[in-house]
Amino acid sequence: MASENELGFRARVAVLTDSLLRDFRYALRSLRKDYRFSLVAILALALGIGASTVVFSVVYNAMFETVPYKNFSRLVVFKIENLVNAGGSKDRTYFFSNEVRAIREQNHVFEEMIAFENRRDFYKEGKSGHYLPMGAAVTGNTFDFLGATPLFGRGFTPEDSKPGAPAVFVLSYQLWRDDFGGDQQILGKAFVLGDRPTTLVGVMPPRFDAFNANYWMPAKTDKTQPSLESGARLMGRLKPGVALSAVAQDLDQIAHELQRTASKDEFPEKFAVVPQTLLDSLLGNFKQTLWALLAAVLLLLLIACSNVANLLLARATSRQREMAMRAAMGASRSQLVRQLFIESVLLTTVASAVGCAIAFVSLKVVVALIPVGTLPAATSIRLNLPVLLLTLGAAVITILLTGLAPALHVVRGDLQSRLAGSNTGAGGSGRHGKLRGGLVVGQVALSVVLLIGAGLLMRSFFVLTRVDLGFNPNNLFYFRLDPTMYAKEPNSVRKTKQNALTQRLLERLRALPGVTAASESTQEPPLMWDWSDTIIPGRPHAERWETRYEICSEDYFKTLGLPLLHGRIFSQDDVLAERFLMVVNQAFARQYFPNENPLGQRIKLDVMDRPYLNGPKDAYFEIVGVVANYKTRGDNSWQDFPEVYVPYSVQAFSWRTFMARTSIDPTLFLGTVSKELSKLDPDVRIAKSGTVEGELRKYYRGPEFELVTLAAFACVGLVLVIVGVSSVMAYSVSLRTHEIGVRMAIGAQRSNILNLVVFGGLRLIATGIALGLIASYGLTRLLASQISGVSVTDPMTFLGVAVALVAAGVAACLIPARQAASVDPLVALRSE
Repeated sequence: MASENELGFRARVAVLTDSLLRDFRYALRSLRKDYRFSLVAILALALGIGASTVVFSVVYNAMFETVPYKNFSRLVVFKIENLVNAGGSKDRTYFFSNEVRAIREQNHVFEEMIAFENRRDFYKEGKSGHYLPMGAAVTGNTFDFLGATPLFGRGFTPEDSKPGAPAVFVLSYQLWRDDFGGDQQILGKAFVLGDRPTTLVGVMPPRFDAFNANYWMPAKTDKTQPSLESGARLMGRLKPGVALSAVAQDLDQIAHELQRTASKDEFPEKFAVVPQTLLDSLLGNFKQTLWALLAAVLLLLLIACSNVANLLLARATSRQREMAMRAAMGASRSQLVRQLFIESVLLTTVASAVGCAIAFVSLKVVVALIPVGTLPAATSIRLNLPVLLLTLGAAVITILLTGLAPALHVVRGDLQSRLAGSNTGAGGSGRHGKLRGGLVVGQVALSVVLLIGAGLLMRSFFVLTRVDLGFNPNNLFYFRLDPTMYAKEPNSVRKTKQNALTQRLLERLRALPGVTAASESTQEPPLMWDWSDTIIPGRPHAERWETRYEICSEDYFKTLGLPLLHGRIFSQDDVLAERFLMVVNQAFARQYFPNENPLGQRIKLDVMDRPYLNGPKDAYFEIVGVVANYKTRGDNSWQDFPEVYVPYSVQAFSWRTFMARTSIDPTLFLGTVSKELSKLDPDVRIAKSGTVEGELRKYYRGPEFELVTLAAFACVGLVLVIVGVSSVMAYSVSLRTHEIGVRMAIGAQRSNILNLVVFGGLRLIATGIALGLIASYGLTRLLASQISGVSVTDPMTFLGVAVALVAAGVAACLIPARQAASVDPLVALRSE
């Protein structure tokens, strides 16, 4: 038999359970009766929780589940940065075979290292063939290092990397599915890649796309096989407890030792090894966007919480007589607090469920808005357990903020004395009124910060997309030839073949119906460019004279529509004769020859002297003309950079990009161009194609994503503020019905009552706006890297947000104000 203590404990549990069930049933009846309040509160919390869940999902998956690699947080890449601010490249991320060997053997900070080099191979099948998408030659330990197991087949073994071993490769899941139809029978089949039979030994799982590659081959020391001789990138896994700063110190010492026996082209005079986590390398500037969105959604959640807390406080204040009566009947303060707290628990539980449903739908929309290439292809944005646990934690905090604090505030003081007071007369002021007012002020201030952030991004986006680029990007079609064309030919033969192909292809393009101009260039403007340090005889300089350059045909200026300002452009005869001539833009002339005539001046491009490039060495180009500027992409804006143009025929190292200005839809030309190219040389393929206008739209998707998401949060926050202010003012009016009746009975006009309510609400809103503007003045500096063309303290944005919130505040106060002005004084007095 149960002991007396056990029976007593069970009895107490039964009593408590029964009491809680009664409280829940009472809370349900109460919330159902006041359904308008319940719907507003649930919607406000659901929006806050739903938005938070969406952003938590994006941030968590992008920063903690970026790629499915083993010990991802400890993976590090690094580069050699040139500390001399003139001459040579700014940095290099590749390392030669002796450097790879030395760093792998001599470092003290990495558990293990891998090396990899991107490559492309020509896949032959019968008499036809095509270039495979980007692949990579990797060290044999790569798959084990990354913790990747093939979906089927095998990875690489140590024997695969030995000289003379049969050539093998592994496919990505995407390439296996798209190009080979997901056929498992091809495992073990030998494919002709380039000139050698290569056996397929495995297929990797769907999310594995290391080094942006679609296939992988083991690197070998044998020069006849894929190797890392031309320069490889390195990745290491930190030993436990090793800091990133220790990597710089350790590798810097090794690199300076290598510098002693290296040529001056391999290492600059002064340099430093700069390490970076793989996460930072993959996310780049998008990491700042994620932090901005996280901060914005937390502000939105605070607005939603303060909104509901205000509603609960107003509702609880209007029930003071009820609370006092229950206290008189024997209810303890803890029971009263529990009753109010249970109501908030029910509201938050329902709101959390609705919020998760909103997040499930909204997450698909947000993921679709993330620009392609911003995140690695392997990154999967989805709702998962850590995110749902975070949402649960946010819900618990919300319960505490929105339920417990107002409940404790209401039951403080002498409850019995409230039985003798008015049920509606005292709640509009005092400590309850001050707390409600403080919550309104806080909501408005947080909303100001959100709206100003969205406003700055909107103005920045407008400036970015409406800028005059200096040329018309519409109806400009481009295509880029595969960079490996004629790669096995000697330099002189390669140059001759490339120039001949370029000349014949340009003739074919100009002859196509609908083409008004066609040209060749290094890259398609305005998003792509190459740069070189500039050398002007007799003008030494300590700082870097960085100039952007195009290696182009004579019709480049006609294709873009760039007017000639001085001198002439180089002609077709100049191009065919490979003359060292140069056309510069106005920005170049102003920067380097501010008070001189640039025509006839001789300029050297440092890039041409690099030993691994097939360009003219120690060549000086004579300036023959000056053309108008066109804007190209800077760090975060469009700018007029110094730029030069030289004939494509003088070198054989650059990309070969062709552009055509058309009078009809340019996308219709791709099929025609492919046919024309195959007629000229069936072994040359198009690596990339599109329209300049299309590339600009892709570029704008980055700032557009940040603008749309932050603007959506700001709009939701504004709606919550309007609903919250309107609801609180409506409760305040209901609490002050007797006071308003007295005012009207002694002669107050309806306009006086209207002004009383509106200006009472506007005082709170004005205070919130002032605090929000002060906070925004400091916080918007965090957006400096995300905006361009607009100051982070732009007065027009600050003023516009203030005016918009005042207008929204007036609208929020008008309905309860009109309600107050329509009070019948006799009815109001008689109700007491």
